[in-house]
Amino acid sequence: MNSVWQQITLTTLPLHQWRSPSYLHRGVGLLQAWRQQSWLMQWADAIAGLLISLVFCLVPFVSSDLTGLLLLACAGYWVLLTLTDDRTPKVDAVQRRVGFGSGFTPIHLLVLLYWGISTIAAAASPVKSAALVGWSKLTLYLIFFALMARVLRSARLRSWLITLYLHVAVLISGYGLRQWFFGAEALATWVDPESPFAKTVRVYSFLGNPNLLAGYLLPAIALGIAAIFAWRGWLPKLLAIVMTIVNIACLILTFSRGGLIGFVVITFAILLLLLFWWSIHLPRFWRIWSVPILVGSLTGVLVVAVLFVPPLRNRVFSIFAGRGDSSNNFRLNVWTSVLQMIQDYPILGIGPGDAPFKKIYPFYQRARFSALSAYSILLEVAVETGLIGLTAFLWLLLVTLTQGLVQLKRLRSLQNRDGFWLIGAIASLLGLFGQAMFDTVLYRPQVNTLWWLSIALIASFYAYHQPLSGGRESDSIE
Repeated sequence: MNSVWQQITLTTLPLHQWRSPSYLHRGVGLLQAWRQQSWLMQWADAIAGLLISLVFCLVPFVSSDLTGLLLLACAGYWVLLTLTDDRTPKVDAVQRRVGFGSGFTPIHLLVLLYWGISTIAAAASPVKSAALVGWSKLTLYLIFFALMARVLRSARLRSWLITLYLHVAVLISGYGLRQWFFGAEALATWVDPESPFAKTVRVYSFLGNPNLLAGYLLPAIALGIAAIFAWRGWLPKLLAIVMTIVNIACLILTFSRGGLIGFVVITFAILLLLLFWWSIHLPRFWRIWSVPILVGSLTGVLVVAVLFVPPLRNRVFSIFAGRGDSSNNFRLNVWTSVLQMIQDYPILGIGPGDAPFKKIYPFYQRARFSALSAYSILLEVAVETGLIGLTAFLWLLLVTLTQGLVQLKRLRSLQNRDGFWLIGAIASLLGLFGQAMFDTVLYRPQVNTLWWLSIALIASFYAYHQPLSGGRESDSIE
């Protein structure tokens, strides 16, 4: 049974043996000789880190068109890196001890599979020109993932990029808190005007939408908590604590129900993963009872917060109001129409992206319930790429989370502090998925780039060699 599970999750797949006979891998290193003579390419990964930094610095503040240009630049540079890459990378003693991080992982394999299915779905789409636009955007995001997964293998660049994102996020949260204290004009009809919550301020900072802001802050909260344990020294740890508190406060003040769901998921995930990390040092009693005590205590805190904070209580109770809440009613009507679309295009869907959805959804929509997406990541994937694409997507998530747990166990055995970043990445991925189950913000550039950052962080820790005992905390793949 265990062997079957390992095969499904690709845990024991020997990708390092696949590299040599692979036709795809033969394209790697065609311009290797030129790279060895190039002065600029001596800093190839640092340049890639700079491009990624520009994306995370600018994407919350600029238009989608400019974000697309930045992603296009990243894609072009990834192609250059691939063509000039070393076919036989050298492995030093430290890398051999902690497990050499292969550039191509089981996660990459599933991403490639999902891209292939999306390509076929675009070719078979009833609106091919629109599907081509969506396919192009998806391709840029996936190449951006590949570039990040490569760069994040460096511990220094990984720490730099995470730190940069955390600083940008706290700046955005700070402006959101300013809106709460000094007021903010609602830019859209986010709340039912007849509800008791209608006059409550919902902050949106520079992103223009409270739900989008909540999605943007979820990874910042997860990685901020990880930074508390990963950063050395009391001043950096204090900075991480302040960042996390500010981000949590701003997230709560968005009053985004999807964001609150994602925050609860992140909280449970991080606590359970931290418990797993320290479990080898715990007495037998706490190894057995710590999870029930932890879950029960956290549940009690959440119940008390919901009961005694009126705005939070109204938002949480509205989740269970059914069609009595306008937002719920809107989503239920959209989901009904989307399910009809999936029934008519069950195999490969209508093609990737929002452009095909905008063209086909009007034929299925109910009166006064227009929508730009399915408001659920599972329904969105199913309507875009069919049940085949949905299967590949769920397989990708399963493999990613399994690889994350496998590598976390490896890093725990080495007492490598980078394991805390892995904990943050896993929690971030789960939190974003929790929000995306009932919201549409995942497909916006501000959040989509962070979704693939979480997956790339997990992929960057992949190792196909089993580590030897006796590793030190300072060991890290550079």
